[in-house]
Amino acid sequence: MDYDTYGSTAVELAIELANTDRTDPEWARTFLASHDDWFTPGTPLELSPGETHKAGATAELVRAVALAQTQDDVLNRLNELLTLARPRPYATDHDGELHLHYARPDAPVLEQLTTTVAMGLSQVVAQQGWQRLGVCSAEGCDDVYVDTSRNASRRYCSNTCASRSTVAAYRARQKA
Repeated sequence: MDYDTYGSTAVELAIELANTDRTDPEWARTFLASHDDWFTPGTPLELSPGETHKAGATAELVRAVALAQTQDDVLNRLNELLTLARPRPYATDHDGELHLHYARPDAPVLEQLTTTVAMGLSQVVAQQGWQRLGVCSAEGCDDVYVDTSRNASRRYCSNTCASRSTVAAYRARQKA
């Protein structure tokens, strides 16, 4: 599967947001700090408790899109996510390569995050198909992923989960 670098990394940001453990009250601060390269330099990376709740709701909507079982469900959930976005694309070459950013450079961090996540996820769904989104099949894992394989056959979020499942299946066969 081939899609533009910025769009592909924007959907990776969406997936990482959906898979972030949000049980720690400081989850948003940690997430934003570890992804600070996504935000306009100088943008304050602090969220109020209400904004943290909204970022969590965005994460849940990304997960809901991945969990959807029909195209209608995907469209409804994706459109709900897109209503949170405030796209105002602009061209930039800040990293030496010309590309588009989805949110205005002076937008608050929550707006930059939500817009980038919504636009990145919507680009993959519109260009590659909603079936490219999935939830890990490994026992005990519910991480979402984007299937970038040629034949859209991915079932696991990572090689670790795939290997763990393969070993478990092998051991179960040996027991039988």
